Amino acid sequence: MRIKLNSILVDDQAKALAFYTDVLGFQKQMDFPVGGEYRWITVVSPQEPGGCAIALEPNANPAAKTYQEAMFAQGIPLTALEVDDLAAEYERLKARGVVFTQEPTAAGPVRIAVFSDTCGNLIQLYQPA
Repeated sequence: MRIKLNSILVDDQAKALAFYTDVLGFQKQMDFPVGGEYRWITVVSPQEPGGCAIALEPNANPAAKTYQEAMFAQGIPLTALEVDDLAAEYERLKARGVVFTQEPTAAGPVRIAVFSDTCGNLIQLYQPA
């Protein structure tokens, strides 16, 4: 058993695809229509194109939207992404206009930072000690 896909709820799939590729630097893996106005969109890390993908899922279901809004309001990141150098990644993303809700901070065996993905989510970056 392996983890190959993680879904992130987004309020706008086109905006999310632009943010996750143009700002964060992920690569689009898949993008095709799945009925109506929705698409199946996945992105992957350029360092691990065969690794775990992120699906940018529409929050069209009222329960999904309520969950997403509650997590954001409580300051809870929807997922976490590992980086090799948190300080450098923090500076790179800040220079690209990313808004952080938590600057790099020690948290037990890791250092973490949290940012808004502009699509309704808080995302945590972490660097192992």
